[in-house]
Amino acid sequence: MDNTILNFALPAIAQELEPTSAEQLWIIDAYSLMLAGLLVTAGSLGDRVGRRKILLIGAVGFMLTSIAAVFAPTSEWLIAARAGMGVFGATLMPSTMSLLRTTFRHRGQRRIAIAAWAGGFAAGGALGPVVGGFLIEHFPWQSVFLLAVPMVGLMLIGAPIFVAEGRDPHPGPIDGWGIVLSMLALAPLAYGIKEAAVTGWPGAIGIVTGLVFGWLFVRRQLRIPYPMLDMSLFRRSKFSGSLAVNLCCIMSYIGFLYFVSQHLQMIVGLTPMAAGLALVPGAVCSVVAGFAVTPFASRFSAAVVVPICLAIGAAGLVLVAFAGAGDVWMLVVAFVIMGGGTAAAQTVSGELIISSAPSHRAGAASAISETAYEFGAVLGTSILGGILTAWYRAALEIPYGVPEDLAAHARETLAGAMNAADVLGGAPGTALADAAARAFDGGITATSLIGAALLVIACVVSATTLGRSRTVVSR
Repeated sequence: MDNTILNFALPAIAQELEPTSAEQLWIIDAYSLMLAGLLVTAGSLGDRVGRRKILLIGAVGFMLTSIAAVFAPTSEWLIAARAGMGVFGATLMPSTMSLLRTTFRHRGQRRIAIAAWAGGFAAGGALGPVVGGFLIEHFPWQSVFLLAVPMVGLMLIGAPIFVAEGRDPHPGPIDGWGIVLSMLALAPLAYGIKEAAVTGWPGAIGIVTGLVFGWLFVRRQLRIPYPMLDMSLFRRSKFSGSLAVNLCCIMSYIGFLYFVSQHLQMIVGLTPMAAGLALVPGAVCSVVAGFAVTPFASRFSAAVVVPICLAIGAAGLVLVAFAGAGDVWMLVVAFVIMGGGTAAAQTVSGELIISSAPSHRAGAASAISETAYEFGAVLGTSILGGILTAWYRAALEIPYGVPEDLAAHARETLAGAMNAADVLGGAPGTALADAAARAFDGGITATSLIGAALLVIACVVSATTLGRSRTVVSR
């Protein structure tokens, strides 16, 4: 929720702090880059010093950096606070998931816990626009950062009481060079993927840099006696297959949210809050589906349950592709189907990730899972969003009589086209807006089919790698 809410606060932040265009991007990206770069490190530290301890330290740090963001007098201060939130946020995500392994020993209970955990992510992402729209309408922009404070406060009270500590009994020394190499691999890679579709070579340089340091990191982990990341986990078919499922699900899910939010606001004309409310049924279905799938996961093989869930998710995207995005209710129904299917699949695959890894490596396994989640979100926006943009630009037919400068703005983005249409006004403006809507909706069709294809690929992967897994108790 924290990330999606910030998008609504950015205009108000820009008015008060007056950041440059580059600083605005860093206000958004500082959090995600630090988060992606430190997830593996945080998971490894949790295995060594205690996952609950890391969770509580991260919670305190996240609360303090959120408060620091509230009092930011300059854009540089806010960027630093956002980076700090990313550092401490990286400790929260793998710790919470890995602690489910130690807190819920019975596999059936653990599936329900993971359903709640995954449902919280899905609901937070979808409800962010609703909460963000409400806060920005009624309160200053600083309120979006205060939202985390009471939630973290509840965690600090409840975790010491209800959550059992868990760590590797024989952790070995902390791998300092491994920490540095993992950061130099993951942060540039995440940045490069995000920027490649927009800036070209600078993004490609980030990808190459990340891959080089990633190779050095893997090489080191394979050679040292106490690696921070156990590379043998990837040889477990259930672990690797579940990671692939989660990656494809997140790519499709984020890609859907990317285009549907623009369509609802810029073409249909809904306010940000109304557009967010249109996504609430899908978010609710995602939460419900995660719980509903747990009895089936206990009775049937994951190699059966997960492909069925993924096929349901793909059907939602196919519905958008062939029924069109013009009807708001059609999009709502499609999100209900797609969100429910992918959430159910991720509940089962998420449980397989932490149960297929040894208990003393639960933190590292969870960190890998969260890294896949982050990169799935980045890929969903950059690749599927890039395909949508390319289709839009190729399909847009500029009506006769539109000045070249406005035509150039219209070709750049859908928002540029709608702004140009407002400037033109009258019949020419209406014609340009209609042409932009047709081109964008054609891109939605193409993007939806590609997202559905990703889920079909995940169906095949899950059917061939997850095998039989209906063990009642994890040992």
